[in-house]
Amino acid sequence: MKKTGVINSEISALIARLGHTDTIVIADAGLPIPDQVKRIDLALKEGIPSFMDTLKTVLEEMCVQKAVIAAEMPAANPLKHQELAAALGNVPLEKVSHEELKARTLRAKAVIRTGEFSPYANVILEAGVIF
Repeated sequence: MKKTGVINSEISALIARLGHTDTIVIADAGLPIPDQVKRIDLALKEGIPSFMDTLKTVLEEMCVQKAVIAAEMPAANPLKHQELAAALGNVPLEKVSHEELKARTLRAKAVIRTGEFSPYANVILEAGVIF
């Protein structure tokens, strides 16, 4: 058994397999997930697990060089936007339309679905390199 870090076997394996510029999505409970993209469904009920808890846990292990959110997020969900920006620190944050974000999920290695019930609580994380 792992002693530290992500103990969810699917997420741990996903992060370990990522190469430079591969993407994953951390999503709220309502984001449509394309059938051809791997779904890691963590949602248990409203708010569990939360978007932020999931994001912070993934960021402990994943080297992220860029993040992408919906341009609608700052106005529609300002608290979540502030929390996300703080968690990302110096990671560049790109804003695209919600429709473009949904289209980009098609290229993701996986979508991690949370129990988040707040609008636009979705982020695409692009893998960086540690060297």
